[in-house]
Amino acid sequence: MPVRSQVVVVGAGPGGLAAAAELGRAGVPAVVLERADAVGASWRAHYDRLRLHTVRWLSALPGLSIPRREGPWVSRDGFVAYLEAYVRHHRLDVRIGTEVRRLKRASPGWRLETSSGEVWAPAVVVATGQCRAPRMPPWPGQAGFRGRLLHSSAYRSGKEFAGKDVLVVGAGNSGAEIAVDLVEQGAARVRVSVRRAPHVVPRRVAGVLPTQLVSIALFSFPVPIADALARAAARLTVGDLTRFGLEAAKDGLYSRNVRDGKIPILDVGFIAALRAGRLEIVPAVEGFDGAAVLLRGGTRVLPEAVVAATGFSPALQGILDGLGLLDEKGLPTVEGAATAKGAPGLHLLGFSSPPTGNLRKMGRDARRIAEAVRARLPALERGGSGC
Repeated sequence: MPVRSQVVVVGAGPGGLAAAAELGRAGVPAVVLERADAVGASWRAHYDRLRLHTVRWLSALPGLSIPRREGPWVSRDGFVAYLEAYVRHHRLDVRIGTEVRRLKRASPGWRLETSSGEVWAPAVVVATGQCRAPRMPPWPGQAGFRGRLLHSSAYRSGKEFAGKDVLVVGAGNSGAEIAVDLVEQGAARVRVSVRRAPHVVPRRVAGVLPTQLVSIALFSFPVPIADALARAAARLTVGDLTRFGLEAAKDGLYSRNVRDGKIPILDVGFIAALRAGRLEIVPAVEGFDGAAVLLRGGTRVLPEAVVAATGFSPALQGILDGLGLLDEKGLPTVEGAATAKGAPGLHLLGFSSPPTGNLRKMGRDARRIAEAVRARLPALERGGSGC
């Protein structure tokens, strides 16, 4: 028989911790199950120079501010320390080293198959994050590449690439920031392979106002108007980068976010390095041939190392098998306080990337989820024994 539990939160990243804290504040005890050996596991694994792309005071989770000493843009280690403090502050019940392998409907709640046995819960919040599994494209010939090929998840610092010719594949935030890190750490040559022209925005407007605040304001407009305003702002703040090899994006910033969930590059030195000729833009990678990387259009380049900043997958297929909750890309069709038809009491949190800030959205969604769970659970299911 499965062990009975209070509400279960799957994942001890920022979304899961926020959900557990808000459930507790709503009078609904929750236990957090985390497969790794510490909270914030994906954050701990990021590259050394990473800082939050959202400003400190709009990145805090509900119920605890990020200390001012962390500055406006919180470092990787500073954010991990904050997550640890968050657990202590809210006295969260986090069970590390416990992997949830599958969820099954068990009316009136859910049965969780975990590495520690089966658990039954009246409600479940899945908050395992977007970066659960690195995504590497199946490029032809990559197994025979004679240089070093690594995913961005294995990249730590540009120091180990000093003096080398490096190709970064992918023009998202990770790719842009890794490219800048390589330049600053002394790589001999840095090229960035771009498949689709990105939107690039400054971290601050006029050096003062965080761009996140502008995004929040524009997010309230209809998408075509927000696109037009964002395009006008980009002309003023970023300018035309086509003569440096980076074409202007053909679609709107907000249209792309709504359609594909993609957010713009937040500039942390990328534009300056591009204008100074320290970064080169090259076409998309199409394959490998021995020591060569084959680019769209027939160009061949010979980098000593290739860093694939090609993103991650939430890898939810195993956990949510057979529930019909994922689209063709493996992303949840319903997120936040809403639940899918046929899956009452199951909430998914933290699987979208709004231009207004993912952490800000997680906090708001966590609060709404807690309210929805509290309203649904009968008094009998609140205040029982733990698992």
